[in-house]
Amino acid sequence: MLPAWLIDAGGGVFAIDTGFQRDQFDAAWLLLRGGHAAFIDTGPNLALPRLLGALDALGIARAAVDWVIPTHVHLDHAGGAGALMQQLPAASMLVHPRGARHMIDPSALYDGALAVYGADEMARSYGQLVPVPEQRVTTSTDGMTIDLGGSPLSLIDTPGHARHHHCIWDAATRGWFTGDTFGLSYREFDTACGAWIMPSSTPVQFEPQALRASVQRLLAAEPDCMYLTHFGRIGDVQRLATLQLGLLDQVVQLGLAGRDAPDRHQYFKDGLLAIYLHSLAEHGCTMAAADVAHLLAVDLELNAQGMTAWLDRSSRASS
Repeated sequence: MLPAWLIDAGGGVFAIDTGFQRDQFDAAWLLLRGGHAAFIDTGPNLALPRLLGALDALGIARAAVDWVIPTHVHLDHAGGAGALMQQLPAASMLVHPRGARHMIDPSALYDGALAVYGADEMARSYGQLVPVPEQRVTTSTDGMTIDLGGSPLSLIDTPGHARHHHCIWDAATRGWFTGDTFGLSYREFDTACGAWIMPSSTPVQFEPQALRASVQRLLAAEPDCMYLTHFGRIGDVQRLATLQLGLLDQVVQLGLAGRDAPDRHQYFKDGLLAIYLHSLAEHGCTMAAADVAHLLAVDLELNAQGMTAWLDRSSRASS
């Protein structure tokens, strides 16, 4: 029997609940193909015991892991990548070219996260970041394909959440590993209507037009499923894409309306919560507003910060 934090998603794909923040919030993915393995996203440094434990639970030797592939270098996706690479003697890291330098020398990445989260949260949730030797790092190109045990994995450039973001297509399951490009879908909000989803606008490179275009690129492959870091495998892709892009439009409208608000950050947090609550009610979710706000507290804070960064960047570009 697999441990509760290791979820068989079918087709040789396993979700590892990293335990970051809460249960079923942050997933690392493990793919098994023809006796070879790859990790897609790793969670933070503190997830390392579960990442290695997943290999042990499935009887996979550490030398059988060929690839570690962060979708992007935000710490909830790649913070543990360096520490994991130290334990995988045959693995190469495949990272977006804009993110590679941050994996080789994570000092700037750490300092940027420190500015967002503060020292206490960095120590509690992320720990020290481990650099990856440059000779073990490969950069992706838009449209490239790699081999995993005879099975192809293809990568495309997907800016919008971050400019250092790529998504990975698994032809065997017709699914995309989407990082944060296809949004956030927490199992607590599942209803008889299925899953609920919302776009992510976290700092500092949220670009709504680019995000919409990236989602459309994912849909062009007619996927059967999406593998989200936050959280899990989801189907019903077209419905969720329509929901996410509709909410993205509302986020943009909120940002434009609050551009000159006296306290933009609080304005955006309050406005985002109102958007989410209305959407969840339409979805059939009966959770109390206070409980929704508690579950989404991290996302509300970061999404509001990202909206401010987007507006400030837009203002500088137009001045």
